[in-house]
Amino acid sequence: MSEFIVPDWPAPPGVCALSTTRVGGVSRAPWAGFNLGDHVGDDPAAVGANRQRLRQALPEEPRWLSQVHGTRCVDAAETSGGEQADASFTRQRGAVCAVLTADCLPLIFCDDDATVVGAVHAGWRGLAAGVIESTVAAMGEPGERLMAWLGPAIGPRAFEVGNEVREAFVATDAAAAMAFVAAPGGKWLCDIYLLARQRLAALGIRRTSGADSCTVSEAGRFFSYRRDGVTGRMATLVWLE
Repeated sequence: MSEFIVPDWPAPPGVCALSTTRVGGVSRAPWAGFNLGDHVGDDPAAVGANRQRLRQALPEEPRWLSQVHGTRCVDAAETSGGEQADASFTRQRGAVCAVLTADCLPLIFCDDDATVVGAVHAGWRGLAAGVIESTVAAMGEPGERLMAWLGPAIGPRAFEVGNEVREAFVATDAAAAMAFVAAPGGKWLCDIYLLARQRLAALGIRRTSGADSCTVSEAGRFFSYRRDGVTGRMATLVWLE
């Protein structure tokens, strides 16, 4: 039996969302479980079977993206899938926005009136480059009318990075230094959840939920590229019913 996380956020009626885990599914090691990534070397038949199980919980086939750690956001209703982008939004009921992750941060958005939703794949490069900002701009709503849920990502005790990552954020926002703690060997421990919240707050989005998991430390529940290298991918999805 597959395990889905239902976001605990104050979304209005008509907004639906879920985030998958590695629990269940038919993929074998090193992708063992509910792998939904078709680009990681897993048996295509296994990925297809897992995606079909997921499809049973959705109104339509997810609009999968070809993620490139960039900032492009596309309208899920205008793509059949496979477009190079790291975020999508939609105002069309039934169209499913979806992102795949295995340490990177998945975020979902909705507005107060359930008229628009969005999903974002945010690795540190995309986050620093402005993938959140481009998605909020595409959604066309003021930040005060939006809320966000931050899905399972690498936690602040596990995300060790070099100085170039810290500089990428601090160069444009001195307050980002709060998200970095010095570690041995000139490295830093990075809190990607805090970095995302800072950027959301700057856009007027102060209603945030989630940010309570660590993909690296919860090996039985989540895939982690940092921990395992070759591994599967989880999906985070949002749609309007």
